[in-house]
Amino acid sequence: MRPFFGPRARLRWVHLILGGALLMPYFLLASVVVGAVNDGADAYSSLPAMLTAYATALPLAAVSALFPPARPMSVAAVRMLCAVPGELLAEGPAGTWAARARTAAWWTTHLGVGAVLSGMTLAVPPMALVLLGTPFFAALRESEYELYPWLSALPGRLIAPLLGAALLVALALCAAAAGALLARLAPVLLGPTPADRLAAAEERAADLAVRNRLARELHDSVGHALSAVTLQAAAARRVLDTDPQFVREALAAIEDTTRRTVGELDAVLGLLRDGDERAGPGAPAPTLAADLDGLLGRTRAGGVEVAAEEDPGPVGDWGRLPAIASREAYRIVQEGLSNVLKHGSGPVRLRITAAGTELEITMTNPLAAPAPGRPRTGGGRGLRGIAERAALLGGRAEAGEHDGGWRLRAALPLGTPSGDAR
Repeated sequence: MRPFFGPRARLRWVHLILGGALLMPYFLLASVVVGAVNDGADAYSSLPAMLTAYATALPLAAVSALFPPARPMSVAAVRMLCAVPGELLAEGPAGTWAARARTAAWWTTHLGVGAVLSGMTLAVPPMALVLLGTPFFAALRESEYELYPWLSALPGRLIAPLLGAALLVALALCAAAAGALLARLAPVLLGPTPADRLAAAEERAADLAVRNRLARELHDSVGHALSAVTLQAAAARRVLDTDPQFVREALAAIEDTTRRTVGELDAVLGLLRDGDERAGPGAPAPTLAADLDGLLGRTRAGGVEVAAEEDPGPVGDWGRLPAIASREAYRIVQEGLSNVLKHGSGPVRLRITAAGTELEITMTNPLAAPAPGRPRTGGGRGLRGIAERAALLGGRAEAGEHDGGWRLRAALPLGTPSGDAR
């Protein structure tokens, strides 16, 4: 009997009564309309007039449910009172006319069925109590026989109480059946539409893109800095007693690297915290024009020989590159040099050229044999990040063994050169 009289059935019953209460304003308005049409006749004076007012109230309720806030209110009530899993219901206001029409259908069904059950809830218990008490109270029996003559026709003293109990059970069964019906209809009428699912998928994709971008920025900036600082510190320690000048240069490079990385980290954390590129006081994203020379200098200070060839070509100057291409190109060069610091060996040959409508980056270096007992660090995220950066701009990138060494190549489309590389 739990499905018919348990806590879930009782909550659904409350939900139906709430629907009946919500229909009352529409019913009162419809009763005024019915009274005006029937020359002022009361809508409560006869059953046909009441049914007419009821039938008129339902379209009014449907029209009011076309407004977007109707769906969140209905979903909240269903989730709380009908025990429908939240993942089956849509979130937020209805954004399309199809979703609004489905919400209107739900609203009309809820209020219409709820009004009928509310009427039964008001009428059946008093009648059942009368039937239960009729055989035992003569005064009640005489007064009720006057109101309900058919009671006097019931044979035996136990027929009326049994009929009263049956009415109460029937009311509970009707409430449970109506509640179960609405619980089944809720995912159909209040569930996410294809447009809702598409919007949710786009939101998840946007969140994933932001997370991937933050991961790339942290990996490229912080990862490169740690690799460079580690190599510079190791080189300085080896020549601490024999080459003080080199040690001073290495310490200066370490200081500059960490200072710049703190600024970049602050900017990335500002994005993570506030979700806005303008958030946080961190340093602006590095570019080829402003930061390539410093990157090469810090790498050389770590003891890696780098031979760089730069050819802006028709662009004329790296400062005229499109801002996004300049930033992504810097990060690609930075990650390539970071891989050399961690896994490869010098010398490094770097060539950056602007040919036609593409910016081409080529970096080659000899392959280094793995050091005995030294595990390889990193999990290939850097190369994957390079490929993602190039793909986001519509370019391409590849890395692998070539002619006995290691080669990284990337091509980024330039579009129309810009004079603003910020």
